[in-house]
Amino acid sequence: MEKNIQPIDPIAFSLGPIQVHWYGVIIGTGIAIALWLAMREGEKRGLPKDIFADLMLWAIPIAIISARLYYVIFEWEYYSQYPAEIPKIWNGGIAIHGALIGAVATTYFFTRARGVSFWKLADIAAPSLILGQAIGRWGNFMNQEAHGGEVSRAFLENLHLPEFIINQMYINGTYYHPTFLYESIWNILGFVLLMSLRRVNLGRGEIFLSYIIWYSIGRFFVEGMRTDSLMLTDTLRMAQMISIALVLLAIGLWIFRRVKGYSKVRYLESQN
Repeated sequence: MEKNIQPIDPIAFSLGPIQVHWYGVIIGTGIAIALWLAMREGEKRGLPKDIFADLMLWAIPIAIISARLYYVIFEWEYYSQYPAEIPKIWNGGIAIHGALIGAVATTYFFTRARGVSFWKLADIAAPSLILGQAIGRWGNFMNQEAHGGEVSRAFLENLHLPEFIINQMYINGTYYHPTFLYESIWNILGFVLLMSLRRVNLGRGEIFLSYIIWYSIGRFFVEGMRTDSLMLTDTLRMAQMISIALVLLAIGLWIFRRVKGYSKVRYLESQN
């Protein structure tokens, strides 16, 4: 029976010679939903209606380029031999940490140019960002990538997963951990947490820093299960090191901003 399992076609549809991949459709859906949520909350917090749409015009392409460059740099041994493969992101091979670096840097300079608080905008965007990441992981599912080590079909069935997920985790005759799913669920829980923290009325910047801490903790453990990690050394995963550094940085910034009084403005009280 297992020999007859066919993976889901990664091509969603074709427009003449143009093939539209599920990966792109899902990523685009995640971005659209995240943007809509951020725009709604931004209006409530006194930001111009179009500020997030304007930001996305810069942040999305820069984040995609940064994500790809990050991945290519750590896989340069391969891409130096096949440079024509570098722009083919539809085949997978983008790093979320690279995307976050590009997006955060873009947001920083964008807010300076617009005269808006970076921390206020980041707080508003944080729940949308982690929800978009939760949705985006299903693009990895469609490509049968970002999975963990080998498992049995019985193991997956004991997780009470739908049949279509179990079958999609059957790759080249072997079943694998659906680590994309673990991270997606973690991010959904993070979305719920961050939405709840709005009611707690934390100081400015602390919802965004909570996002950094929550996401990085989950990513550290999920990364340890994956088989396609970018490696810093033979045994050290780059994403795990970045996750640890981000948790420490976020905690340090949280304490620093509290001590200096930079977070005295509360999330729900801020209109500037």
